[in-house]
Amino acid sequence: MLVPSILLLILVGVALVSYVLSGLAISDPVLLALVSACAALFLLVRAGLGGRAPQKAASAPLRSIVVDGSNIMHWKGETAQLSTLQEVVRSLIDHGYQPGVVFDANAGYKLTGRYMDDGPLAYALGLPADRVLVVPKGEPADPVILKVARDLGALVLSNDRFRDWAAEFPEVAQQGHLRRGGYRDGVLWMEISS
Repeated sequence: MLVPSILLLILVGVALVSYVLSGLAISDPVLLALVSACAALFLLVRAGLGGRAPQKAASAPLRSIVVDGSNIMHWKGETAQLSTLQEVVRSLIDHGYQPGVVFDANAGYKLTGRYMDDGPLAYALGLPADRVLVVPKGEPADPVILKVARDLGALVLSNDRFRDWAAEFPEVAQQGHLRRGGYRDGVLWMEISS
């Protein structure tokens, strides 16, 4: 945070000196210094926020949860909605979870009418690209969701009961492993604890 502060002070000084030396007129050096000062101010503000949204206290470790994106995008109404996923992800983060989202290959088509891979979906959800996965075409997302959850020791958020996968992933029958959610009277609810 020291570097953006010093940079801001220097650039404001350069802008003032250029303004005075140019006869109190706006010239190219003045404009360049002002634009640079604005950039430094942006860096300073961003550094003050740590470059990210405020998080829970460091004493409470984030809990992993695997989100069935293709299931959850249908929670609100009959059509797939990106806004539903965005609200769910924000709520999970607010409740101290670190969500990872897994999608079927056709999720982008359902959401936007075109194919979307991990990067654009991660960006749309405000998540790092390494926490969003679009499975390859022809592969079911369900076993990937369950394997990732097993590997991370994480919960699964979905209204799918994964009955077809219970033999390979018996944990789906354990109380509390699968968490449900949806909307009641337009308000999001999820079986998660704070």
